[in-house]
Amino acid sequence: MNDQPRRRPAKPHRRPKKDPVRFLAFEALRAVDERDAYANLVLPPLLKKARAKGDFDGRDAALATELVYGTLRRQGTYDAIVAACIDRPLREVDPPVLDVLNMGVHQLLGTRIPTHAAVSASVELARVVLGEGRAKFVNAVLRKVSAHDLDGWVEKVAPPYDEDAEDHLAVVHSHPRWVVSALWDALGGGRAGIEDLLEADNERPEVTLVARPGRSTPEELAEALGEDNSLPGRWSPYAVRMAEGGEPGALAAVQEGRAGVQDEGSQLVAAALAAAPVEGSDTRWLDGCAGPGGKAALLAALAAGRGATLLAAEKQPHRARLVERALAGNPGPYQVITADGTRPPWLPGSFDRILMDVPCSGLGALRRRPESRWRRRAEDLEGFASLQRGLLREALKAVRVGGVVGYATCSPHLAETRVVVEDVLKGRGGEPVEAEWIDARPLLPGVPALGEGPDVQLWPHLHGTDAMYLALLRRTG
Repeated sequence: MNDQPRRRPAKPHRRPKKDPVRFLAFEALRAVDERDAYANLVLPPLLKKARAKGDFDGRDAALATELVYGTLRRQGTYDAIVAACIDRPLREVDPPVLDVLNMGVHQLLGTRIPTHAAVSASVELARVVLGEGRAKFVNAVLRKVSAHDLDGWVEKVAPPYDEDAEDHLAVVHSHPRWVVSALWDALGGGRAGIEDLLEADNERPEVTLVARPGRSTPEELAEALGEDNSLPGRWSPYAVRMAEGGEPGALAAVQEGRAGVQDEGSQLVAAALAAAPVEGSDTRWLDGCAGPGGKAALLAALAAGRGATLLAAEKQPHRARLVERALAGNPGPYQVITADGTRPPWLPGSFDRILMDVPCSGLGALRRRPESRWRRRAEDLEGFASLQRGLLREALKAVRVGGVVGYATCSPHLAETRVVVEDVLKGRGGEPVEAEWIDARPLLPGVPALGEGPDVQLWPHLHGTDAMYLALLRRTG
């Protein structure tokens, strides 16, 4: 008789189960980190491919989108929480592991997904993409995270406001400290305003359509969307908002280029330039930094209605092709060229109206591109500075006396907005330019809280738009 104790049979090896929604969200997050991609460009083709394979329905797509954007928007807060739950510096955690962790933290603290489901789904994803050992680490961390809700964690990891206001706001609202400081300087005022702005940066923006004049109407778009999914624009006469979201590319007017997806702030910039009074002729318009083509398409439609011609110039060839696609089918005369606005091929004094929507930090569009806040550095602004001044200086040379230049940027940072305009007008870094400010505020009728002028700064929390800046200048000599 064998007295040896019987050995229990080994548990059968279980292959981890791949959750297509969370796996897709992880793929998108890795692309953002590894390739410096933007989620709004990476995610749609991934979702389209998943739908084509039959893996996804509408709810799956909505969850994947929430996981990607929610994780990116709240990355700063979640990093602080994860750092409090591990015994090593956060920088020593491999980026793929941190992506799985932060996506799990978002499910625990930023959604209504039950705790057990959020943890188990995250651990299962870790088994698939990281391996069993790291999955145990993910499990241990997320169980610590689940001990408190978001408010409880914020109280633990954010310094008190009275001790360090900027660092407190940075952790609570998930923005780098330097961005908090820059936005606060641009906005002015006390705590309430900056908190409202930072909160607005973390909200999902509405999808807004533009009906290009002479080619489509807001009424047509509203009818195509249906009563339950259409709201009028807040400020732009060409805007229609999608109340429930959806796929704007499915609309016939969008497919045909008669309408497009465009934030109301961008619409207002183009409309204000078109409405600015010029002295004399008004037949030659220029969009000097036209890519990817949204403002150019609206300007082309407005120009066509007046018998004017638009020249759309873009330095990057691939972006120039996007401009061509955006303008295709426009009834009026237009031309798209690949050209550098700082070394222009056109002669001085060639245009009556010019829009110069310059490259910038993109701090005004953090709702749409939340990853930009983590990708940008304060020193990046130095790289934009000379380019922005050069483009504005050349634009003022290219417009005729009595004509108008619109300097626009999707950033509220003072170093990219008013400081640039004042430096160019005063000749800092170059020859002084004879030009005068035009008060832009009356050219945005009905829009409140536009400040003291003459330039205009839009804000997400005040206007529901991207933080677009516009200065209008008339050449005087």
